[in-house]
Amino acid sequence: MRLAILDHGHRRRAKVFLALTSAMSRVDSPDIVKMLLYRPGFLTGPLLDLTADVMRGPSYWTAGEREYLAMCTSQLLQCPFCIDTHAELTRIAGQGDIDPDDPATTRTELHAVRAFVATVTRTPDRVDATAVAGLPEQAVLEALHVSLVFGIINRLANAFGFTLRDGQLHSGTRALHRAGYRFPRFLLAEGDTTGPGDTTGPGDTAGSGDAVEKLRHAVLDAPATIDPAVRKAAAAGDPLPEAWQSYATTVRDASYKVTDADIDRLTAAGHTEEEIYEVTVAAAVGAAMRGFDAGRHAIGYKTVG
Repeated sequence: MRLAILDHGHRRRAKVFLALTSAMSRVDSPDIVKMLLYRPGFLTGPLLDLTADVMRGPSYWTAGEREYLAMCTSQLLQCPFCIDTHAELTRIAGQGDIDPDDPATTRTELHAVRAFVATVTRTPDRVDATAVAGLPEQAVLEALHVSLVFGIINRLANAFGFTLRDGQLHSGTRALHRAGYRFPRFLLAEGDTTGPGDTTGPGDTAGSGDAVEKLRHAVLDAPATIDPAVRKAAAAGDPLPEAWQSYATTVRDASYKVTDADIDRLTAAGHTEEEIYEVTVAAAVGAAMRGFDAGRHAIGYKTVG
């Protein structure tokens, strides 16, 4: 973990939860769990609400197929932490019907939407929807939501240096599958905050609308340490002061290239870990949203409002 705040900056309730679950499983809490429990009002409350529905709610795609799409997105974005995690979850949720190492074990429709997700992820300016022309619009939208969630998580896992430690793959994936991507609500509730910008949380009425728009609002518009204009520029790829410019570009376009030295340069320039966290999140969300919006446009989906 490249930011100390993601290891040790949690609210008291989260610290107690992390300590208890680690003691019960005899395995240290995975980096992803530590991040998800840090400042839930800024990112992870809205993200978890979206993810639970996307990955385990009603869908054209089985749970195993959605895990397979998560793994495929992780491969495209070169995120080893998420590749291994969601290959294992494909085996668990798919109950042996899908071999993550053998595309021939997936149905034709999944092949088609996987190709579409690849164009959305790699070339959002040139999205070709031909591959999914025969699929129901709702099925394509559901696949785009999977790609959106893991387009965010992959970039953050890479940028923050997530690693899988002994025992975490087995225990973590099974716990996540059992929980259906849901955390106890008290861990995401308001109050007892340590993050200076943690002012928005699940159930907040600001940014009302669908779950994606609530997530977009929480990260880019709601009060936080970094000014919204800077967060929006990091998300959109607009000009930023150095050293933010090169860092945000790397997070958006090649997060697997982020190194400890990149974080060290930002702290040496006087930026706090809170600021680095927020700009990293904004850049990751912006890049994933760009592909998501491009995919919806390519299939002719009309948003309301």
